[in-house]
Amino acid sequence: MDRTILACVNRLMRIDRGLGGVRAYIRSAPGTYVWLAVLFLTTVALHQMSPEFEHHFLRQRSTNIHELSHNPVRVLVASAMWIDSGNWFPYVVLYTVFHASAEHWLGTARWLAVCALAHILASLISELALLVAIRNGVAPHTAVNTLDIGVSYALAGVIAVLTYRIARPWRYAYLTAVLLVFGLPLAEGPTFTDLGHLLAALIGLACYPLTRGRGKAWNPKETLAALRG
Repeated sequence: MDRTILACVNRLMRIDRGLGGVRAYIRSAPGTYVWLAVLFLTTVALHQMSPEFEHHFLRQRSTNIHELSHNPVRVLVASAMWIDSGNWFPYVVLYTVFHASAEHWLGTARWLAVCALAHILASLISELALLVAIRNGVAPHTAVNTLDIGVSYALAGVIAVLTYRIARPWRYAYLTAVLLVFGLPLAEGPTFTDLGHLLAALIGLACYPLTRGRGKAWNPKETLAALRG
């Protein structure tokens, strides 16, 4: 009986330590998890809307040409607070793996700077490219009201800037994967969104100055050796 109670106590202590580690990880990346909480609330709100109202609602918060020409600041902020797919759970994984890692490494201010630069510049440049396509007759005029909302540009920028977190030569394999993931869709069937994703990744790579002085790069070989030892 005593052994059973002791085993239960030990199990509870291990669970408590595990939960403590999760809480510490979340507290060390406040920006990531506050943003994720906002996305949870807005996703819940979307599920309460009818499909017709949801489309109209999101279009007013979209970084399309029409909204950018009238309310640029409002839509650039608002568009990063909604997920048009309505599926929040995959973002828990993506934010934990990429955003939280970048925020731990860079600090909240620099991480946020990468997010803002990637989101804003990729949105503006891709919409400018779409405007040129409309004026040249390549895209229909109705594209000025296209739905362009979500957090993927900021995510692409952060994924790319993490290249500098990895030691050479592993860095080059990661960089190749990043360029393939964001470059191939543009090569196969280009859309303004595909262009935006590639631009965001390139902007993330251009944020190298923000990574200086952030400690030694992570070496996968050293991590594997530590696990084996």
